[in-house]
Amino acid sequence: MEILMPEPQIYVERTLAIIKPDVIDKEEEIEDLILRSGFHIIQKRKLQLSPEQCSNFYAEQFGKVFFPNLTAYMSSGPIVAVVLARNCAVSYWKELLGPSNSVRARITHPHSLRALYGTDELRNGLHGSLSISSAEREIRFMFPEAILEPVPTGQRARDFLNLYVKPTLLAGLTALCKEKPADPM
Repeated sequence: MEILMPEPQIYVERTLAIIKPDVIDKEEEIEDLILRSGFHIIQKRKLQLSPEQCSNFYAEQFGKVFFPNLTAYMSSGPIVAVVLARNCAVSYWKELLGPSNSVRARITHPHSLRALYGTDELRNGLHGSLSISSAEREIRFMFPEAILEPVPTGQRARDFLNLYVKPTLLAGLTALCKEKPADPM
């Protein structure tokens, strides 16, 4: 009799999500939508950033007209920073967020998170990383203790499995078969 088991999943891509100050009271509701959308929450923390920390986090936006308002808004109250993981996490998260302007999002992407929770372009409810490299930088910023090692893919992943994982599994399973325990669990 063959037992059907789900294919193991390795989530190799992570992204940063931030629940912004004006929607912090909707945290549980938003997290539920995130989980139902196929993401896994790897790390989460609630914090309040200083204006200087906000300036450092949004350094790429420095010099733009909205920068002072952005740093003032993001330091105005607590936020929740969340590391999300799934296949193609960055692109799926951006899709779930919708356009950065919440007014436009309500017209073009009415079921997106920014359409549901945002009020305008600045107070759009949630943040999402724009790329894999910005996700890594932002995760390191919000979770300095996080270990972000590059996960091997393709041939490098197969080589790693063949060199380290398979021999260990083979040795363990062979030893288990030789002992033939009455209750292997």
